[in-house]
Amino acid sequence: MTETEICSALAQAVDAVHKKNPLAPSITNTVTQDFVANAQLAVGGSAAMLYLADECIQMAKVAPAFYINMGTAMPFYAETLPKTAQVLHENKTPWALDPVGIGLSNLRTDILKQFKNFAPTIIRGNASEIIALAKLWGLIEDVGGQVRGVDATEKVSSAKNAAIALAKFTGGAVAVSGEEDFVTDGNDKILCAGGSELSTKITGSGCALGGIMAIYLTVATPFIAALTATTMFNLAGTKAAAEFSAPASFKVNFLDNLYELTAQEVAENFRVPGSFEKMFNF
Repeated sequence: MTETEICSALAQAVDAVHKKNPLAPSITNTVTQDFVANAQLAVGGSAAMLYLADECIQMAKVAPAFYINMGTAMPFYAETLPKTAQVLHENKTPWALDPVGIGLSNLRTDILKQFKNFAPTIIRGNASEIIALAKLWGLIEDVGGQVRGVDATEKVSSAKNAAIALAKFTGGAVAVSGEEDFVTDGNDKILCAGGSELSTKITGSGCALGGIMAIYLTVATPFIAALTATTMFNLAGTKAAAEFSAPASFKVNFLDNLYELTAQEVAENFRVPGSFEKMFNF
């Protein structure tokens, strides 16, 4: 896609969510449910936080998109998550996956192995998680990708090949989050700058980003959905950090800025002079 085409698609996605108020239910980290829901609401979407098996499966049958985050590993998720993913796959419902903490337990590993059969539409994670998932699915050689809790031990650049391999396998998009963010559908490859270091000082910024990607999956292609959410997060984070320098006030102001973003601002933010060349040369 050209820069002009991408900017137009980003603006259309932002406008479409504002007009439609789409729902993207989430099975997400219990520590971050509030932030995920508020972020989805801030961009114009609608939220539903789920964890009971029957509710998850029922919502998977009717929702236009879905979000699964592995942040909190409940014992009953061994059955709930694969069944939910299977329903989403059978109904051809787009869904976003955040493989938080991959490799930390057999439960997470077993569930994520099964997800290979019900390929998610967007995968969002830090560099270590993206590398680890590509390894788990046998898409790359066994190098790197060690996790430390929910933190990355690898740089975004080291996950480039893993992200491309995952995107080509799923036919969707992959977003690698870090100091800069890499978004790809296997063909187009974009490196996004912006955001704030303060995002690493609050709980749930990555979880919320995945939730917003699921919202945009209701109105856009996987690549544009991931790129729209990433661009908005970086812009809102940059604005919030310019006004506040401490985590709590940054978090509140971040949501306010996310809420106030317009389609024009999102498109214009993507047009930062010189950035597009850098993005494509990554």
